[in-house]
Amino acid sequence: MKLFNTLTRQKEEFVPITPGEVKMYSCGPTVYNYFHIGNARPFIMFDLLRRYFEYRGNKVTFVQNFTDIDDKVINKANEEGVTYDVIADRYIKEYFVDAEGLGIKRATVHPRATETMDAIIDIVKTLIDKGHAYVAENGDVYFRTKTFSEYGKLSHQPLEDLQAGARISVGEIKEDPMDFAVWKAAKPGEPSWKAPWGEGRPGWHIECSAMVNKYLGPTIDIHSGGLDLTFPHHENEIAQSECANGCTFAHYWLHNGFLTIDNEKMSKSKGNFFMVRDAAKEYGYETIRMFMLSAHYRTPLNYSEESLKMNKASLERLYEARNNLEFRISKAQGETPTAEEAEALASLQQYKEKFIEAMDDDMNTANALSAIFELMREINAYSGSHADATLAYLKGAYDLFMELTGVLNIVQKHEDAGEDPDKAKIEELIAQRAAAKKNKDFAEADRIRDYLLSEMGIAIKDTRQGVQWSRV
Repeated sequence: MKLFNTLTRQKEEFVPITPGEVKMYSCGPTVYNYFHIGNARPFIMFDLLRRYFEYRGNKVTFVQNFTDIDDKVINKANEEGVTYDVIADRYIKEYFVDAEGLGIKRATVHPRATETMDAIIDIVKTLIDKGHAYVAENGDVYFRTKTFSEYGKLSHQPLEDLQAGARISVGEIKEDPMDFAVWKAAKPGEPSWKAPWGEGRPGWHIECSAMVNKYLGPTIDIHSGGLDLTFPHHENEIAQSECANGCTFAHYWLHNGFLTIDNEKMSKSKGNFFMVRDAAKEYGYETIRMFMLSAHYRTPLNYSEESLKMNKASLERLYEARNNLEFRISKAQGETPTAEEAEALASLQQYKEKFIEAMDDDMNTANALSAIFELMREINAYSGSHADATLAYLKGAYDLFMELTGVLNIVQKHEDAGEDPDKAKIEELIAQRAAAKKNKDFAEADRIRDYLLSEMGIAIKDTRQGVQWSRV
């Protein structure tokens, strides 16, 4: 598999530190609100990368954090007159609601910054002891950027260029404008933790470094996140981690492209700031996942009503193909495929090869989806022209279709999971319609189909194998 490494600006063959094992860290949400549609992209895409590694037989340790102590969390708590942990607990719970809806698998570990405080304090102490960080007069602790000669290697900006735009904000006491806070001194009304140099709370960047080190070790295979995190967040993670540990922090850096809303940057002031939950109410969570998979993760992606409707229609086509196969399987016989069917099943393997080739090429989900749609068309064409297709062929085609869609975690849901409460009534009406047709009472047959069944939200399709019904 080849991945585009932001660090080297080129595709590289992925070679894990330990064969067959992958250590991944992906930046999670700051939990002060529901997450928005832009956040959903890295959550979905790097969830998929983890799933694909597992599909190919790797053991993956995947860590995604929660930033539960931050200015935004504190401000939200103050607005509501509650403690910061009340806000964090609420929105961590809500994160999992939306993440589950989007088909995002839970990480191996979901650490919170506040639960990693000992590790954070240890790494800050190490940086101070090594001379890479210093305690300022006001109690803040800053990282000495100039002590890391490779600073800027991820964003590909020399330190001199970065310094040109740097400034010291009011209230900061730094040795250099490029220095950044790894610890913030305690302020009245804010939560704080005791440390050897004084009470306070961690800076944003140091939290991720500590969590990576605690749960994955000093050097990991992959660190991922949104393109907007490249600088300063990921750049600062590299600097403080490599200075503290004396070794490479991450071998591969993956960043997803920006998401725009109707070709404009998402902004509350523009009124185009959409929470995933709101979008899901209109289009469904799985449509949002399908939309994210429709483009390569590194390319810019434009969110619009038209694009959501297109992806919803594409998803419905895949569901229809799956439902048709399940119906045919329920009616079919024949445990052994015919010679012609064996040849047809062997032909379907080319789409699996195309799928894997696409995913191995820097996780090209657009091409992977194309392979699935080509597979669907060939299955539909063969089963449509072979009314007597055996159970063996239909099951083989179905299994491959579900295998590939399963890697992307789409088309796996059954809306009527378990027994449909209206099943008996639906089947009774279908039987009445069949009797009416047999008696040549076509008006009654149409009435049952177009009114009685339609009012229940049921669509029916007459096939050579019998009447197939589904909810619409």
